[in-house]
Parts: sequence; structure tokens; C-alpha cells
Amino acid sequence: MSPGVSSASLGAGGPPPEAGQASAKQPASAKDPKVDFMCCLAPAFTVQKYRFAGGEEEHGRERPKSVLVVLIPEVLDPQYGMYAWPCAVVLAQYVWFHRRLVCDKRILELGAGVSLPGIVAARCGAEIILSDNAALPQCLNNCHRSCQTNNLSGVQVIGLTWGQISPALLALPPVDIVLASDVFFEPEDFEDVISTVHYLMEKNPHAQFWTTYQVRSADWSIQGLLHKWEMESIRVPLQSFEANKEQLADSPLPGRHTIEMMVITKVTM
Repeated sequence: MSPGVSSASLGAGGPPPEAGQASAKQPASAKDPKVDFMCCLAPAFTVQKYRFAGGEEEHGRERPKSVLVVLIPEVLDPQYGMYAWPCAVVLAQYVWFHRRLVCDKRILELGAGVSLPGIVAARCGAEIILSDNAALPQCLNNCHRSCQTNNLSGVQVIGLTWGQISPALLALPPVDIVLASDVFFEPEDFEDVISTVHYLMEKNPHAQFWTTYQVRSADWSIQGLLHKWEMESIRVPLQSFEANKEQLADSPLPGRHTIEMMVITKVTM
């Protein structure tokens, strides 16, 4: 794990979010009847290619360069909010950079949407479980579509709504790593996300939560919630995993957005 400084602030001022969030935001979407209607329609989509190269294994010049190409179907209608956003590409880069670490680990992605980080983890040898809001079947269908596009069979896709102790959550086996990109999007969701991760860490106290977020407001922080739920965070500098660039994985993302990466763990006595 790359060393960093403790951080749980969600940033200093930034532009408002654009259309196209990678994962449907749960409370707003679940309450919006238009979203329920939209999820019943067959979406039109295009396939985007992400190419990951280099990383932690590239220490000897005599070695051939490792390359991973991932194909992600993105829904064209912005109402679906099913695009890969900057945070997803940065988190996927972190997974790729630590591919030897994730190999053979059981990993759950929360709010997966187009599932870019989870698909990269699966292609790197992880046992991946993809999840998104249980109330939005189209989001779960898109997880399946991403798996099919990348010829991944046997990947479990489940409906998990943050903050709810559901049968699907109870049935989950212990996981080693939880992935989530841009889930700290609406402040009213913050504790639901953290409480869900806390439950998963009760099953495996050594589990880690890898998460990226886009800096949007200096007033948003999860520090108090982490303390309440007996968790702590380490900020991971982007340059430590070659993500301090405006273009990653041969894509235009993350662009000029300010993205932060954290690793969150359970406080040990």
C-alpha cells in the first residue's frame, strides 16, 4: 500500500457535477418515478475501450510491457447516468497498478454502474462481485453487460442499497477489498455508504475499502463518520500509482477534475 497522509476531507470547491455519473445515485434515483420508468426501457449504448499499461510489475527493462484492454458499454441516454466518470478510471488505474495484490482476492464493488474498476479487478484474477442499487434493475443489467462484453463468466451481480441490511448483504461471504468510485457524491448518502462498509468489515476486520472521489465542496467531509464507525483513512497520492495525469488508460479521463484516492480500514485496538 502506498504511504500517504491521513485525510477524510472531500475537498475544496469545484464545479458542479456533469451529466453521466458512472453509478446511479441511489436515494435520488429511487425516489424519482422517471428513473423507474427509464429503467424499464432498453437503452442504446456504445462501447468504450480503456487500455492499461505499465504499473508495479514493470521494474526490469527486459520484461515485455504488460497491457490490459477493457471494453465498457456506456448508455447513450444521459438519464441513465451510466458512463465511466473520472473517479472510476482513477480507481481502475489503482487496481491495475496493484494487480498482483488483487489477484485471488474476493472483491466487492459498490455502486458499480459500468463496473470499470471491478472489471479490471476480475481481469487481474480477482473473484469479483458487482453491486448496485437493488431498486434499479437497469443498473444491474449494465453490470451484466460489462461482464459479457469482456467475456467474463460467473461474475456475481447483486442488488445492494447502501444503508440497508438486506438478504443479499447478509448472504455475502467475507470480502478482502471493497471498491467504490464517486459514491461520496451526495452528503445524505455518506453514512449509508460507510455503514454498509462497516458491516462488511465486521465480517472481515482486515478488509480494505478502496475509494476515489471528486473534489466538489470544502464543506463535505467523512471524518466524523469514520470516527463514529471506528474506521480510519489514508490518502494515497495519485503519483504513487501513475494516476497524476489528465488522460489515463488511453481515455480523455480524468481530465482536469480533481480526484482523490483513499484507503479506509477498520480501527484496530
